[in-house]
Amino acid sequence: MSIKNYLPVLNWINKYNSLDFKGDLVAGITVGVMLIPQGMAYSMLAGLPPIYGLYASTIPLIIYALLGTSRQLAVGPVAMVSLLVASGVSVLTSDPSEYLAYAIFLALLVGIIQFLMGAFKLGFMVNFLSHPVISGFTSAAAIIIGFSQIKHLLGVEIPRTQFIHDTLYEVGKSITTVHTPTLILGIGSIVFLLIFKKYLKKIPGPMVVVALSVLLTWLFGWDQIGIKILKDVPAGLPSIGIPSVSLDKIGALFSIALPIALIGYMESIAVAKAIQSRKKNYQLNANQELIALGMANIVGSFFHSFPTTGGFSRTAVNEQAGARTGMASMISAIIILLTLLFLTSLFYFLPKAILAAVIMVAVFGLIDIKEPKQLWKSDRRDFVLLLITFILTLTTGVEVGILIGVLLSLSMVIYRAAYPHIAVLGKLNHVNLYRNIKRFSNAEEIPGALIVRVDAQMFFANASYIHDAINDLLEERKGIKLIILSAESVSAIDSSAIHMVKDLINELRLQKIDLYLAGATGPVRDSLHQSGIVEFMGPNHFFNFVDEAVQWFNQENELHLREDEKKIALQTNLK
Repeated sequence: MSIKNYLPVLNWINKYNSLDFKGDLVAGITVGVMLIPQGMAYSMLAGLPPIYGLYASTIPLIIYALLGTSRQLAVGPVAMVSLLVASGVSVLTSDPSEYLAYAIFLALLVGIIQFLMGAFKLGFMVNFLSHPVISGFTSAAAIIIGFSQIKHLLGVEIPRTQFIHDTLYEVGKSITTVHTPTLILGIGSIVFLLIFKKYLKKIPGPMVVVALSVLLTWLFGWDQIGIKILKDVPAGLPSIGIPSVSLDKIGALFSIALPIALIGYMESIAVAKAIQSRKKNYQLNANQELIALGMANIVGSFFHSFPTTGGFSRTAVNEQAGARTGMASMISAIIILLTLLFLTSLFYFLPKAILAAVIMVAVFGLIDIKEPKQLWKSDRRDFVLLLITFILTLTTGVEVGILIGVLLSLSMVIYRAAYPHIAVLGKLNHVNLYRNIKRFSNAEEIPGALIVRVDAQMFFANASYIHDAINDLLEERKGIKLIILSAESVSAIDSSAIHMVKDLINELRLQKIDLYLAGATGPVRDSLHQSGIVEFMGPNHFFNFVDEAVQWFNQENELHLREDEKKIALQTNLK
């Protein structure tokens, strides 16, 4: 393999030109400015001091730009991952120093998991989370994120919890102590951010709101009337090192890291694919993306970063601002580094309610209303999956919600594999095409023959179901002399299914019913030859097309009729 497969930066750096730099510069500055309030806000959401959001917005961006295959993906702190960090780590400790150590060590574990998944080409594992489950989980998590910020919006103290009913209970208890100026500031900021988001998309709304709030707080002394501010934000670059964590906690942290690694990758690859589909000038490599995200988290953890991934909103802004290569991310990282070195003192008067508003507006877009509406019309089974995941995530927390979501997705895969679609085919009028008689009213069954199509691979999990389904169809019909098994939709057949076919043949022979196989694919034919079932059935029982099998059956019927007529005539002459 070429070194470019391991260092995708080499695919664009050699062709880099002034036009690329112009687009990257504008996009890099735009996203960098956007990252400052977002990173600080998401760090608060993760239960960490705001400065760690800036740490997480530096080194991971640079590492991904070197190793990632997407040229527009903007890596950094995101709301979903921050929520998963908070909900997982808060269960392990209430000590601030331990909490910080666990969150940073979590980035190392997430990175290792993602790197190993990419190295062993296990990117397909995320496919076990179906889209309805992801939609239900994401919408519920967005609501939980929003509710987690109510305390900053109301200016009240509420214990940390990932359960909405607990949050609502605590809000109810504290409703008489709501700090009105904080509430007005928070709601006003949300309104302004929504206006920027809808009507002034090219202007970084969060940065404008942050700058104005800092200025007004400093001018009018809003902190003196009870509005909580960040106060001292440490300046300078983070020290290099990894926190020490006791062995007995690593297992617990691993159980938190696994869903973060999977969810983070899914969010990242989803937006990366959406952007790449519009660009077409490069190819995404899913496993290399895992390696890039993994290394971004591993190296980032040595610089006090908590888990990061590619974000929807920042990537969209990055692409719209003109990003052409990974250089845009490097420029964004430089903006954050300059902020850490020289500008952290400017955030002293930043109200916490502003960061809460930034988070809440960002996650509003994660609540998916269209998907459940569409599923209600098109697929009620998937709608139920979405609804169950949504309700359980809201009521039992994000970790249980994602675990149940995975189990539901796997259960649906198993269910659909174990109970495949089986169709009875009939011949369309005046053409040699055979279609499902339930879908085509003009499809007529062949007299004396039952044509069955199995729309799935045949293996141990569904062999018994297919066997029983064919027998049930046979019992519904009288005078059947032949079953034609259309295997054009069967991608593979294993030994259990082959044994089932042999048993079915023996049962049918006792009933003087024959079995033909039509349209088998190459891999299926190979399996049938290797198992000896071709000799068992007879070579003249296999056909390329259903119509060939029907014609052979009709010829055989005519031949038998003639032989019967000859026998009758011979018996008549003898008499």
